[in-house]
Amino acid sequence: MIFTIVIILLLIGVGFIVFMYKEANADRVSLNHLSFENFPASFGEVKIFFISDIHKRVVSDKIIEDVRLLKPNIVIIGGDLVEKGVPLQRVKENLAKLKTLGPVYFVWGNNDYEVNFRELDTIFLDFGVKVLDNTAVSFESETGDQFILLGVDDMSKKRDRLDLALLDAGQTGFRVLVSHSPQIMSKIKKEHQISLVLSGHTHGGQIHILGYSPYEKGGIKKRKETTLLISNGYGTTALPLRLGAKAETHLITIKNGK
Repeated sequence: MIFTIVIILLLIGVGFIVFMYKEANADRVSLNHLSFENFPASFGEVKIFFISDIHKRVVSDKIIEDVRLLKPNIVIIGGDLVEKGVPLQRVKENLAKLKTLGPVYFVWGNNDYEVNFRELDTIFLDFGVKVLDNTAVSFESETGDQFILLGVDDMSKKRDRLDLALLDAGQTGFRVLVSHSPQIMSKIKKEHQISLVLSGHTHGGQIHILGYSPYEKGGIKKRKETTLLISNGYGTTALPLRLGAKAETHLITIKNGK
């Protein structure tokens, strides 16, 4: 009887680990539709494919094909594209896949600095990836309206300079800020006129035991004048397991909300 109980418990345990492994390796695209009254109607809709915290994972062909059908305008990598021990050839393969979806933009995460970041910079240059390291890029509609994409360097390394990104952004335009860490919210002021922040880093807690984890599950949160999107992320750190925070990427559609 005891032996049978032990076998049953072992089978349950193995099944649970298999479930957590599948959650960690899920290929999910969350569809996020966001409306803003100050978004220029002349742009129609802007579609962003946002993927963060890839870490050791290989971006799957399924994700690429699913997102291709959704026709994104730009691709944003929200940091932690890589970590120590990941071969740079895998980084090149992932970038090659993401480049097929549209222009790629990148912000640095803490784990990206675990590898030779100068070599990583060279790879970005070779693949035509625009690094938003305390800088901004501007897109203009046919009527002259502006969509501004800002990015800050990693906060944990104290390399973030929101002031420089804002200076680069100019005085007008609808603003989206990308920061690997959502803690950038503590530095955003009303006068910065940042409508949307995209971030990752937390992995949505990755593993929730009895509903508890050091970080809450990712999602969209309204913070005064700014909307914050925190992604659960695509990859994992330490254990390749997830519970209560399934791996995800995002297709974010931004439009005028009037």
